[in-house]
This record gives sequence, structure tokens and C-alpha cells, in this order.
Amino acid sequence: MHIDIQARHFSLTKALRMHTERRLKFALSTRYDHIKRIKVRLSDINGPRGGNDKCCQLHVVLPGQADVVIEETQADLYAAIDRAADRAWHSVSRKLARLRAYRRNRRHADVMPELLLKSESY
Repeated sequence: MHIDIQARHFSLTKALRMHTERRLKFALSTRYDHIKRIKVRLSDINGPRGGNDKCCQLHVVLPGQADVVIEETQADLYAAIDRAADRAWHSVSRKLARLRAYRRNRRHADVMPELLLKSESY
């Protein structure tokens, strides 16, 4: 899994980069095998004016699936990163659970006609 972090309208500090990587690795560690890469865009929308304007956008790339895009805006950038990581874990988990259920149902649907034919012949 590759994490690409970009900062817009401010300079990315080493502490912020480390926090982002650590938080994403912790939140998505159980899903490493299914994630190809994560693009992180951190931005300060209003600049020095302040307010709820720190934005963290996550773009999680899953091979063979639609990408998961999360956007979180908070007054504190660290809080936005934490919340976005939590939301990404929930979204990726739901998407993978739906994929597993779909594959399981397809497998059973392929077997079911054979079972029905066997039961009708008795």
C-alpha cells in the first residue's frame, strides 16, 4: 500500500506527514491486502482567516473496485485526518463486505440449480 500526501495552500511539516501516515496505517491495517494506494490531499480553504476550513480528502484505490473518496472538514487539521481515517475504514470495510457477500451469493447461485435438479429426480 502506497500513501501519497499532498498539501495545498500551506507547507507540509514532518510531524503532520508522520501523523497522517501513522493514522492511516493504524486505521486501515486490517485492509492492507485490498488497498492499492491512498492519495491524501490536505488543504487550508480559507488560509489565515481561520474557522472550520481545514480539509482532508482521502482517495482510497481498491483494485477492481470503485474508489472510495472521503472528505472531512474541521477547524483542526489533525482532527480532520483522524475523522477521515475512521470514515475510510468504515467505507472500505462495507465495500469489501458487500463484495464478499456478492461473491458468496454468486457461488451459491451457481451450485443451486444443480441441487434443484438432483432433488427433482428423486
